[in-house]
Amino acid sequence: MGARKFLVHHNHSDFYIDYDTDDGLEALKFQLYSLTSVPPHNQKIYGEKNLAVSNDSDLETIAEELRLVSLEDEEKEGEALASSSSDAAAGMLTDEELARILQAEEEEQFQDGENMEEFEERVRPYVEQVLLYEDKFRQEEARKTVPVDELEEKALVSLAKEGNFKPSKIEEDHAFLLQLLFWFNQSFRCSSCSVITRFPRYNDPLKLLETRRGRCGEWANCFTLYCRAFGYESRLILDFTDHVWTECFSHVLGRWMHLDACGRVYDNPLLYEKGWGKNLTYIIGIAKDGVYDVTRRYTRKWHEVLSRRNITTEPIASAVLSDITKECRKALSSHEIRTLEIRDRQEAEELEREIHAQDDFSISLPGRQSGAREWRIARSELGSNETSLSSSACPVRICVDDHVRNIYNAFSVLVSEIVINGIAKAATIKILNTLKTLLLDLRSTSFRVRSLSLNAGPDHPLFSVHQIVLPLDSLLDALSLKRETETGGKMVICLADDPVKTSIALPVALDALDDTIHTVNCMHSFGRESLFPPLLKSNRISSGSVLASGEELPFGIATSAFDGIHVSKWEEPNGGKGCWIIYKTKDGQMHDLEAYELMSANDAPERDPMDWIVEGSSDGGTSWNILDKQTSQMFDKRFNRRTFKIESVRQMSNAFKFRFLAVRDSKATSRFQIGSIDLYARSS
Repeated sequence: MGARKFLVHHNHSDFYIDYDTDDGLEALKFQLYSLTSVPPHNQKIYGEKNLAVSNDSDLETIAEELRLVSLEDEEKEGEALASSSSDAAAGMLTDEELARILQAEEEEQFQDGENMEEFEERVRPYVEQVLLYEDKFRQEEARKTVPVDELEEKALVSLAKEGNFKPSKIEEDHAFLLQLLFWFNQSFRCSSCSVITRFPRYNDPLKLLETRRGRCGEWANCFTLYCRAFGYESRLILDFTDHVWTECFSHVLGRWMHLDACGRVYDNPLLYEKGWGKNLTYIIGIAKDGVYDVTRRYTRKWHEVLSRRNITTEPIASAVLSDITKECRKALSSHEIRTLEIRDRQEAEELEREIHAQDDFSISLPGRQSGAREWRIARSELGSNETSLSSSACPVRICVDDHVRNIYNAFSVLVSEIVINGIAKAATIKILNTLKTLLLDLRSTSFRVRSLSLNAGPDHPLFSVHQIVLPLDSLLDALSLKRETETGGKMVICLADDPVKTSIALPVALDALDDTIHTVNCMHSFGRESLFPPLLKSNRISSGSVLASGEELPFGIATSAFDGIHVSKWEEPNGGKGCWIIYKTKDGQMHDLEAYELMSANDAPERDPMDWIVEGSSDGGTSWNILDKQTSQMFDKRFNRRTFKIESVRQMSNAFKFRFLAVRDSKATSRFQIGSIDLYARSS
């Protein structure tokens, strides 16, 4: 038993089926049902020499060809033969009986045609809609509204955070598409589907660029135009059960990718069935080169979905889509059509595999997020767990955070030099604020050509720092920047390396500056006695790998706890009553942990950690020893950074584990979150 390929003949049509005989004859019948609309209980299957296939063992004896007959067809054929063999019997029918039979046949044919029209009428308007996306003027107007430089920078930074500083063109395009999705989600105003809101609803995406308002239909309409404006092969996806979204072909993934601008969700096609709890029927992809039934991409309950697809028969629905596709392609060259047909076959094979894929029960998807809660409950689209947004499993991730360590070290040296040079607290704060302004000005310039010119004479707040050459250069080096002195004493700050390295480091430096300014402000005395944590943050452990009990994709991944940026966070969807995160050092380097810092995240105080245990391992995580234990801890505000020293235990470790036992209010939330975790080693 194993993988087989069968050629199935049915009603003058041939179908190729990839089939695993381990699944049994019943599974084969359901596959045939999806292709021919002949229900399993109504199927009669024959092999070679017209031998009936009635059980699993029969499948082993046949070669590669099967013939499928509907029991109803067999009965009709038998009736037809019986009728033709006896003219007398046929003649026995009265005129009234013949009229009733003919009328019934006509009504049946009329009903099929009516259903075909209903199905076609649902699809046709969207075919006209997608043609608007090809208008060059509309595309240009769309591009004008997008902060392209900003999104390109964010795309490259997202790749760099995964260690990819030299992405290929298709990787850049894929990352830019995701940033376009996130930007659009923040820039387009939602009108709740659950309340009566008076506003004009426009079909032309050009008008939507102006109004930037609407429901899911307007969102998908406008976002698909943006995708086409930037050259992505795109489809508008029509869900007959009342939703619309987008698909784009990803050359990185080698397949079509689901993108829902309403929910800022991508590549999660099971969101609607598994998360929202929708009873799907027809999901149709509409593109400039054809229309496609992509329902099977969005379900793991294909046979249930088939039972609800009752507008028309499957062959008629397929024929309608085929006819529309031919119309869309009539102006294309034969080469273009062949290319599309190859892709069509590949996608058909992919969709066939989808309906046999195993569901991953470790992944929990959210219910519908748009609309009031009561409205979503009434539609049964809240989902089984509204607060659960992602996988409870988590891969091992590498921390790309050398720049964080270098920035912290540079600030420690800089502040130490300021203190040693006797600069007063007020003057120090002024210097740090001026440095912050400089970095903000740099961040506001185009990331590919960052440069800033400033006067640094005796009256300038940075003059004192300018005199401390090495510490300032150390900070600039950590930011992949350099300083050059021009004639007249002007100092120019410009790029020294890959601009993406500066892009990934600048937010870290700005947040570190805010922390330093806050710490200095809170000090009653500012002098040599201040030179200890939290003012100084030297010897931060970096570039390790991280494994966690769970994470939220894409913004709450485990490495977000170590990226040095305030607004990012690690979020564990199911961590409210306990979760863990393990940090393994690079190349198994041994460190004696002196202190660690935890920072609260940007919102939801109820998700803050309250009780936890920190453990160290000298064998990479096989055995653990407790290094610190905290209970009933509270974070006073958002972005509240707290330092905890390891006092009683001295142990060289190459792995550290945080076991968070409880959040601040586990009754109010099932989630855990932390803004940052920083580990500091004792100096050797």
